Amino acid sequence: MPLLDRHGAKADLWTRSEGAAIGNLSHALVAWAALPEALAQRSRDQRIGAVLPNTVRMSELKLVMRQLSLIAIGFPSFADGRGFSLARLIRNHGFAGSLRASGPLIPDQFAYALACGFDEVELPQESAARQPVEQWLTALGRISHGYQRGYGDSGNILDRRRAARLKHAAAC
Repeated sequence: MPLLDRHGAKADLWTRSEGAAIGNLSHALVAWAALPEALAQRSRDQRIGAVLPNTVRMSELKLVMRQLSLIAIGFPSFADGRGFSLARLIRNHGFAGSLRASGPLIPDQFAYALACGFDEVELPQESAARQPVEQWLTALGRISHGYQRGYGDSGNILDRRRAARLKHAAAC
C-alpha cells in the first residue's frame, strides 16, 4: 500500500506481521488483537507498531501506548471520521511516535489529517491509482486555515475574522 507524508511518497520501514509472530523484524506492525503477545516476545532493539480499529478506547490504548513506535489507525471509509478524533486524543495524551492514517481517505482530507496529528497516510492500491501523489500535495496546499480551534499552526478562520474586526474597530 502506498505511503505518503507532507512531502510526498515515502518508503515504508514497517513490515506487517501475521498475528503476533514478529520474529527478527526490526520494525514490526501488528494488529491490535495481537499486540499484547507481540509486546511480550519483542527483543530490546525491536520497534513495535500497532494497527488499530478506529473504535479503540483511549483507556485501553493508554496502557500500551508508551511501548509503541507507530500507531496506524484504520479508516474503513473516507466518510468515517472517528480516526481523526482518535488521532487527536492520542496526541493529546502525549504520544510522540509516528501516527499513520490507513485506509481509503481522499486528498481533501490530507490537511485535516496532518492537523489532527497524523504524520503519514497509507492508501489502498485502488485509492492511490485514482488519486496520484501530486493530487494529494496539491490538495494540501489549497487548505490554509480551518474552522476548529487547536488544529494546525495558523489559527482558525473564526479567530482571524474576530481579530480583524477588533483591529478595524480600534482603528476607527
